[in-house]
Amino acid sequence: MTRQNGIIGGGLLEKQDEQERSSQSTANWWLDLIRPSIMKRGGGPRKQIGRTAYLDGLRGFAAFLVYWHHHQLWPRQEYAADLVFENVFGFENRYYFACLPVVRTFFTGGHFAVSVFLVISGYVLSLKSLSLIHAGEFAKLGDTLASALFRRWIRLHIPILLVSFCFMLSWHLFGIWNISPERKPTFREELWNFYVEFKNYSFVFRDGGTPWFPYNFPTWTIPVEFRGSLIIYTSLLAFSRFTRTARLTCNGLLMLYFIYIVDGWFGAMFLSGMTLCELDLLARSNDLPRFISRLEPWKTSIFYTLFVCSILLGGVPSHSPSFKLRDAPGWYLLSFLKPQAMYDYKWFYLFWAATFLVASIPRIGWLRAFFETRFNLYLGHISFALYLIHGPVLWCLGDRLYVATGYQRPAHEMHMSGWVNAFPLSKNGVFGMELAFLAPHLILLPFTLWLAEVVTKLFDTPVANFTQSAYRKMVAPASAPPPAPHPRATVMD
Repeated sequence: MTRQNGIIGGGLLEKQDEQERSSQSTANWWLDLIRPSIMKRGGGPRKQIGRTAYLDGLRGFAAFLVYWHHHQLWPRQEYAADLVFENVFGFENRYYFACLPVVRTFFTGGHFAVSVFLVISGYVLSLKSLSLIHAGEFAKLGDTLASALFRRWIRLHIPILLVSFCFMLSWHLFGIWNISPERKPTFREELWNFYVEFKNYSFVFRDGGTPWFPYNFPTWTIPVEFRGSLIIYTSLLAFSRFTRTARLTCNGLLMLYFIYIVDGWFGAMFLSGMTLCELDLLARSNDLPRFISRLEPWKTSIFYTLFVCSILLGGVPSHSPSFKLRDAPGWYLLSFLKPQAMYDYKWFYLFWAATFLVASIPRIGWLRAFFETRFNLYLGHISFALYLIHGPVLWCLGDRLYVATGYQRPAHEMHMSGWVNAFPLSKNGVFGMELAFLAPHLILLPFTLWLAEVVTKLFDTPVANFTQSAYRKMVAPASAPPPAPHPRATVMD
């Protein structure tokens, strides 16, 4: 009886220990999820960064520019701030510091940032495949492209679905009112509308309708990303067995087609990134085309010139496609370069701006070092999540903080009067840098970055891991080739 009691008691203790370990593991998971990176202990010396780490830093900085662009415009809609910020210095006799050349990019550089995103995507998506092409490993190339194509739609769209659904759910679960997007009367209607909008938004071959997802407007670029990815994967496969010169020529001709023949600006940006990637790989192996290698003595001057041109072109007026660029001070001569095929002229100039920027950064030491700083690499790590959640945070928390400091509209006085001028601050000073605008970011910026970290851990990384695991599980195991067909077999068999 004593032995039996001992066995039973030991079993209970082991079960209790197992429960305690499980509880501790769950607590550690939650703690890791909600604990910001800044609160984690340093793990020794800084890890060695990769050859293309500057691209991660550039992507992160660009994501921050999108965040800042939308925040600049949102609270000032009553003042038609977009007419000021998204036009050139001196337009209609308006002279603002925020509209000066170069300076304006740091206030409303969101469109420039989107162009940079697409060029970076073209570079990154083609890097592994081009390396395999140069090595002549075409079997591995097929596997790589198959895996990438399988994972791409899921990787891009599922995090948007999860983030936007949680945002929509908060309206009905917690009764949170937002001035935008428009809320349906019942949750059932909301759920159906969410389904309809998302299925249309996520269909790559859709024709017509709104180009954005009403539950998360800034994510209008994600279907563009997917279409650009298809162009990259198709081009890589189609040109894989070409000679170096033939492949570069075809890339160039395809870019010209997308810019000058049809309105395919996003395809040109992706192909630009792929071309830059190939040129970098050729430079590492000392196999650049002769006409490029001959420019080596003037490399520094060339890339500094490209960088300056990039910053200037990145400030193209972007308020409306119908705007007459020739009326903008300083843009009269440049306006003649716009192709006839392109409806929204800004993307033509931003194509060159983004291409020049991505090309010049790795060749300008101090610029590359800036984008390889810890903070920019941190932004790069959470950039996708930051892109997804900054809109919902702006419409929910940001809107209330701006109303509290004095940026209210009639709808605010009706639906959340308690927030109106709760903590009024001065709106004097440099337009775009007023105290009433900057003070809310003492809360907004750290909260947005923290939430982007949480979404990266909770949605982004798990979805990426799931796509890789799912693809591996569904791939057929390597086996012997199938037997030859029977001599009597026909096509119908």
